[in-house]
Amino acid sequence: MSRLSFSYAQERCIRLAGKLMQSLDMLHPGTRVGVAVSGGMDSFVLLKVLQIRQRIVPFPFSIMALHVNPGFAPDNHAALLPWLAANGIAGHAEIADHGPRAHSEENRKRSACFYCAMLRRKRLFTLCREYGLTHLAFGHNADDLVSSFMLNLCQTGRVEGMAMKEPFFKGALTVIRPLLLVEKKLIRKAVAQWELPMWQNPCPSADISKRGEIMRDLDRLCDGHTTRRKNIFNALGRWQLDRELQNTP
Repeated sequence: MSRLSFSYAQERCIRLAGKLMQSLDMLHPGTRVGVAVSGGMDSFVLLKVLQIRQRIVPFPFSIMALHVNPGFAPDNHAALLPWLAANGIAGHAEIADHGPRAHSEENRKRSACFYCAMLRRKRLFTLCREYGLTHLAFGHNADDLVSSFMLNLCQTGRVEGMAMKEPFFKGALTVIRPLLLVEKKLIRKAVAQWELPMWQNPCPSADISKRGEIMRDLDRLCDGHTTRRKNIFNALGRWQLDRELQNTP
C-alpha cells in the first residue's frame, strides 16, 4: 500500500473500505458495480477507492459511474464525464426532474429529501438493469450510519441502522455501502488530497435535514468528551457489521 504513496486519510479510506468489502464478501470475480455519483465528496471518494481496489484485489471487477442530476442545475455536473474519460471509467449521466417534483404539490406527504431520494433510487435501479450491473454502490459513510440509527431510535422507536450489503429483486442486484465504517472527517481530507471534481449542491433543502439535526445533537452530546464520539461510532459500526455477518449464509 505504501508504494502507491497515499496520505493517511486516503489509506484509511482504502483500507477500511477493503476490510468491509472482504468481511461481507461484497465483490467477486466478474462483479459489475454501478457507483451512484451525486457530485458530493462521499460518492467521489467511493469511486476513487473502488478504482484503486481494482488494482489490489486478486480478481477482476468493473465499475461504472451513474449520475442522475436532480434537475436544479442541469449543467453543474459538466466536469464529471471528462474526468471519467481521463481516468478510464465508464459513466452515464442524465438530467431528471426529481428535485423540483419533490418540492412541488406532487409531494404532499413526505419530506422533499425522502421523495427525491426515492425517485433517484428507482432510476438507479433501472439503469443497473439496463447496463447489466450486478451491484449498486452508495457512498454512505459512518456518519450516515450513526445518524440513521439515531433517527430510527428517536423518531420511530426502531433499533435499526443502515445496511452494508443488501440484496434486491431476488438477488439480481446487490446494494453495497463500502464506506460505512469511514468517518466523514477522513473522507473530507481524502477528497481534497485527490483533487476530485466535486460541485455544489443547489437543492434548496440541502442544509435542512433531519440527519443534520441529529448530528448536531450528537455534537452537543460529545462536546467536551474526547472519546465519546469515537466510542459511539466504533460501537455502532461493530454492531451493524456483526448483525450482517450473523445473517450472511
